[in-house]
Amino acid sequence: MKIAIGADHAGFAYKDLIKKLVKEIGNDIEDFGTHSAESVDYPDFAHPVASSVEKKESDLGILICGSANGVAMTANKHAGIRAAICWTAELAELARQHNNANILCIPARFISQEDTKAIVEKFLTTDFEGGRHERRVDKISC
Repeated sequence: MKIAIGADHAGFAYKDLIKKLVKEIGNDIEDFGTHSAESVDYPDFAHPVASSVEKKESDLGILICGSANGVAMTANKHAGIRAAICWTAELAELARQHNNANILCIPARFISQEDTKAIVEKFLTTDFEGGRHERRVDKISC
């Protein structure tokens, strides 16, 4: 799979850790920035990641900011995007299985790097169950 990734300054420290894990799992990655811990605006990175997933240039996306709220709100403005804030591996698994989430949003200021690895791995290795969940997911888009 090809994974799009982006982070603001609060998520920058986690981005390289996640990129390494994504590659170890056997996926390709496209980094939309930021490339330093200097203060930036999260929409400048969330929109390109969401666009890449929306246009099917990437299979899934990962966004990281302090609370994950800003990047999730931004990404979810895009048609067909289902960005989920996850702070446990179980939430990441359910977001994929039941909601067909296609962008993982990580709250870097609230979880450890170890937990982040488990969350990312679960998100990337869990498939959408479909069935009764597909009917519900189909009702999300406006």
